[in-house]
Amino acid sequence: MSIERERLTDVAASFDTRGVAIQRVGVREVHLPIQIRRKDEGYDRALARVDMSVDLPEEYRGTHMSRFLEILFKWSRQPIAQWDVERILHDVRDALRARRAGLDLHFTYFITKHAPVSGEPSALDYECCFQGDLDGDQYTFTLGVDAPVHCLCPCSKEISAYGAHNQRGVIRARVRCVPGQFIWIEDLVAMLEAQASAPLYPLLKREDEKWVTEHAYDNPKFVEDVVRDCVLHLRADPRVRWFRVECETQESIHNHQAYAAQEEGKEAQAGASVNGG
Repeated sequence: MSIERERLTDVAASFDTRGVAIQRVGVREVHLPIQIRRKDEGYDRALARVDMSVDLPEEYRGTHMSRFLEILFKWSRQPIAQWDVERILHDVRDALRARRAGLDLHFTYFITKHAPVSGEPSALDYECCFQGDLDGDQYTFTLGVDAPVHCLCPCSKEISAYGAHNQRGVIRARVRCVPGQFIWIEDLVAMLEAQASAPLYPLLKREDEKWVTEHAYDNPKFVEDVVRDCVLHLRADPRVRWFRVECETQESIHNHQAYAAQEEGKEAQAGASVNGG
């Protein structure tokens, strides 16, 4: 026995007389499990936090919020890579009859780390995001990675008779590539970690702890050093057309954080020495 679906009034699609178009309407803080493609052709399951939006023409009173969730659920059931974000946004724009669509997809990504001497494996978590914006024919994608790192203070090492103070920090990078190019999360993480005094490892045996301690001591870095070294690598990468990078450390001998940040497009490199500080 079939049940006939009742025809209900679509209030959101009713005509609005106020003459105000809204730049972004949508849903925020949607939590759902997703699948993220890995560089090794597999995928990982992750819990995502999603914001999604479209523009709303002045003649419509509201958007159809349920359609955002329909699209998100459909895409959550298949592995997602960076290049899929544009396809998701086309689906959103078509379903909502909009000109512009935006997506912020935040998730925790795990990478297997091998301790530097013992080789013991363990998983380290990285906060990542896929951010996409589709406006007419213009599409912008931003990859975001927060990489936890270890820094050792050069000044403390220089002026102290023995030892030097250490701090745990994070390097936050946001990167946009030239059309047709992309960077894997794993590769961006490796580059960022290489600019710190030492990378972090969830599992360390005694011989590993010795290596990390001595490696950091031989490679002291201010947050300014970390950011400058990241900038040089990102400038030199032909895939990258824009980036923002920040290093923040939880100071071990102060009750505050230290940080440095830099944002550049490739066209700004010629004036970087003037405009970067």
